[in-house]
Amino acid sequence: MRKPVYLDYHATTPVDPRVLEAMLPFFGERFGNAASRSHGFGWEAEKAVDLARRRVAELAGAAPREIVFTSGATESDNLAIKGVMEAYRSKGSHLVTMATEHRAVLDPVRRLQQSGTEASILAPGRDGLLDLDLLRAAIRPDTVLVSVMAANNEIGVIQPFREIGAICRETGVLFHCDAAQAFGKIAVDVNEDNIDLMSLSAHKMYGPKGVGALYVRRRNPRVLLPAQMDGGGHEFGMRSGTLNVPGIVGFGEACAICAREMEREADRVRALRDRLKARLESALDGTAVNGSMEHRLPGNLNMSFAGVDAEALLLSLPGVALSTGSACSSASVEPSHVLRALGIGEQSARSSVRFGLGRFNTEDEVDDAACQVIEAVRKLRALAPA
Repeated sequence: MRKPVYLDYHATTPVDPRVLEAMLPFFGERFGNAASRSHGFGWEAEKAVDLARRRVAELAGAAPREIVFTSGATESDNLAIKGVMEAYRSKGSHLVTMATEHRAVLDPVRRLQQSGTEASILAPGRDGLLDLDLLRAAIRPDTVLVSVMAANNEIGVIQPFREIGAICRETGVLFHCDAAQAFGKIAVDVNEDNIDLMSLSAHKMYGPKGVGALYVRRRNPRVLLPAQMDGGGHEFGMRSGTLNVPGIVGFGEACAICAREMEREADRVRALRDRLKARLESALDGTAVNGSMEHRLPGNLNMSFAGVDAEALLLSLPGVALSTGSACSSASVEPSHVLRALGIGEQSARSSVRFGLGRFNTEDEVDDAACQVIEAVRKLRALAPA
């Protein structure tokens, strides 16, 4: 049996062997609690956490004390959005976000709406990008927060987050950016990009699952953020709970690797993505790329195949790991909310597949996957009614 080709790097990434090697001692002989300040076991764990915090901060252009470790980007999104709206209630109760955000942003926003928060949920253009004039028009005197992701998890479109940050800074509104898909793949600098809060996830960048971080700005402006989980005052009082030391160590190592290799890796993965796109388009009629190709993550390709049901296509491809959209919404029978927000019709949305390429893919794998997809699409079209 040939090895399956993994092209679902937006759902999760394999742990880099170098990351695993860094983590392993902290499951065994270096098992201390980083909050144990009275003996060497705790000091050793605390030292490892401090190093990881510096590594995450360096990749983000932040200060170490601005990094709050969490269980992942979903928790970070909740802490940022709910925390800010609670802390700045005296200023206003309005926030702005996009219809193409991850559910980890949209669901907390809906929860806040149930308790009186007003939300302007902006639609993107057909290319998936936010119209900056639309954003300016949506910001009101009582707007507290703008939450726009750096790069979309389904269509890979990179938002103009630096320009969004500048608009927020001009208008005195806080800017939260879910950078789970972008961090470690493209350059993000919280100061140059005027980001006040930023959600991160280790398992999207070759680190372990179950650990992430929230960047919280401490200067110009200092962001006030009450904890959403209490119980000991860990992480500068913003996120209580015993730290996941092995996971945090792995997150830090993953960031250190990305800092060294990100630019070179992006070029290689982009070339693989373009190779895949060219092979599919040259062999198949009725294909269309969803979202901007110019402003897109290097490893993302979201493509529709006219006349083909995407779920049926995936079932006919046991040798290729793909998805129809967000892994967090894969049980849904509804077409992708991201594609529908772009104005894509239901039939096209249901024929769309997400290809996610990454660090360990090879040219041979891309060619193999392309051949399998082409063959499967042709068979399904032949079986479809005229």
